Amino acid sequence: MARRGQRQPRARRTVTRKPRRVHDRDGGGIIAVLARAVREVEAAVQQGTAKPSVRTKFQVVALLMRQERARVKADEAGSVARRAEQLKRLDGIGTNLAKSAARDPSLLALLEEDAAVSDAGRALERNMLRAAGVETDADEVTRPVPETSTTTERRVVPQSVISRQLANPFLTPDFSTAEQPAEAPPRRLASWELLGPLFRSFEVAAGGVTSCMDLPDPSARRLPGGLELMRHQAEVVAAAASGHRTFLLADEPGLGKTAQALLAAQAANAYPLLVVVPNVVKTNWAREANLWTPRRPATVIHGDGDTIDGFADIVIVNYEVLDRHVGWLGDLGFRGMVVDEAHFIKNKTSQRSQHVLELSERIRSRIASPLLMALTGTPLINDIEDFRAIWQFLGWIDDKKPIGDLMAALEETGLTPADPGFYRTARTCVIDLGIVRRRKVDVAADIPARRIADLPVELDDEAGRSIRRAERDLARRLVARYESALETRTAGVVVDGIDHDLVRQVATWERQGTSTTKTEENVFSMMRRIGQAKAGLAADYAAQLARSVGKVVFFAKHVDVMDVAEETFAKRGIGYASIRGDQTSKARQKNIDAFVDDPDVAVAVCSLTAAGVGLNLHVASNVVLAELSWTDAEQTQAIDRVHRIGQTEPVTAWRIIAAQTIDTRIAELIDSKAGLAARALDGSDEEVGSSADVQLEALVTLLTDALS
Repeated sequence: MARRGQRQPRARRTVTRKPRRVHDRDGGGIIAVLARAVREVEAAVQQGTAKPSVRTKFQVVALLMRQERARVKADEAGSVARRAEQLKRLDGIGTNLAKSAARDPSLLALLEEDAAVSDAGRALERNMLRAAGVETDADEVTRPVPETSTTTERRVVPQSVISRQLANPFLTPDFSTAEQPAEAPPRRLASWELLGPLFRSFEVAAGGVTSCMDLPDPSARRLPGGLELMRHQAEVVAAAASGHRTFLLADEPGLGKTAQALLAAQAANAYPLLVVVPNVVKTNWAREANLWTPRRPATVIHGDGDTIDGFADIVIVNYEVLDRHVGWLGDLGFRGMVVDEAHFIKNKTSQRSQHVLELSERIRSRIASPLLMALTGTPLINDIEDFRAIWQFLGWIDDKKPIGDLMAALEETGLTPADPGFYRTARTCVIDLGIVRRRKVDVAADIPARRIADLPVELDDEAGRSIRRAERDLARRLVARYESALETRTAGVVVDGIDHDLVRQVATWERQGTSTTKTEENVFSMMRRIGQAKAGLAADYAAQLARSVGKVVFFAKHVDVMDVAEETFAKRGIGYASIRGDQTSKARQKNIDAFVDDPDVAVAVCSLTAAGVGLNLHVASNVVLAELSWTDAEQTQAIDRVHRIGQTEPVTAWRIIAAQTIDTRIAELIDSKAGLAARALDGSDEEVGSSADVQLEALVTLLTDALS
């Protein structure tokens, strides 16, 4: 049994089911148990009480639903009608889970492939299985199963793709693969651990220099149809035309990375081209492809891909459905692959990251020099090792070491990590492989400046008083846990003053929910309550802005905060468009177009998670951040939906802060963590804060202040 707090791989689990010891009189079994549990979760979330126990139940229901779906699909003993009926009931459970996640998007994190399952979760899983008449041993619910056990059952091959394969069953031979000389085995650096020093080089060896490879002068910037590229965009296209094939395109958000990628693919003749994107922007990618490369037809994969054009040159797929298409995508013969918002794959253990890396490897195994482009304005979010999966996608490293051109370049330096000049030289070797980072201030001086203005609000009603009481209770609970830990120490360690190591340990226990009962607030539920309390005030301020300055973009994390905002705008007679995660692509695009094109639509009410990437909303110059994000990167992405190419007005982001609450501490922590990308990519000398989560640091600060 794993120790409490230890992260467990939960990509897939199996349950060894012994013979049932009770009869399911209603024929429901585990499905009936899951149906009852999901109704309880839905009711709790509707009341705004997604406490740790509710979150645990949500996660366990999702796990067991996936397992039961796989079991039902593989069960050939039952009738087709019986399986169809069971799958229909499981679909209903999945729909209810989705509704709960739409109301509280923080629940989505529990569905990630790397989300840890607590001891309480494993116990609940066993209890639910036993309630369904299934006996399990204590360790059976955590046993990993092979990677292919469930994913292959979900995979599909659209009919149009089959037609393409039948029309041309032979992939175009790539004789350039045979022309590549065999890679010489590394000699001098063979025994050195190199990945750590390579990542470290971006923290210590910037030397005031921006991380950007040398780019050629563009020969032309004007395109057919009257389109014209900015110089920094044309440089990347020229690099692709001259033969460069791997790019980490990390320009600041708003500098037109989509156009650069599409035109680089055209310059490299990298067709067919695979583009992997977040769901919210896949329709926009198809539009951009039609604009910049109109002679190269693009198709978008929705669901099982029944409507795609199997003969298109550009295939656009979102991360969420990649699992069911990864099989045929790997066999189609792509000569190029673009991954948009590449920080989505920073966690290598997640399913979407593994699929992206698998596709990249299959393309590189068949094509000697495919075009591989990772696009992200925020490649570093919490840690310098966020680079790892992106570099592996580009073929610069594998799990353990640099490979190919990067290893050859490091060998040619004649240096080892023990030499003083290694870090600066190694950093240059990586950058030359294709890191492209430009700042707006350097390449788009005509984009007006932006600023973040904090707008403190007083929560002087009963909701505000309740929040402050809950915060005091949380501080007292942390202090009590700290003092209890001190009293039970057996190691004989004596620390004068505050034991900061113990403070951090207590904060970790709290964040993991191991010191919280069903009736106690945690930092997540508290921040949600603060967002709910601020919602009306934030919406009022956005309404005032809309009346006085024109269009406004309103960002919130939670559905109920968006609901309050939309009710406020409706009462004030202000037209608004809603951009949410539970919309279809068509509905979302209709709302985006309404905000951009309709003068009577003054406010875009946006989900921070669903609309924070890939959208162009520069018709507005004011942004209202009704709720705080947990990272500076997420906050920056949201603001840069407005602060981008085409903006003609100075941009102001109004951050609504609840005074005299933990909200103010979290705002300060977010700002203190903003230096990571600046130091690693932009050559800044500012200090880089800890890479620990803001949630943890907020609890550390709260406990430290209470002890002081």
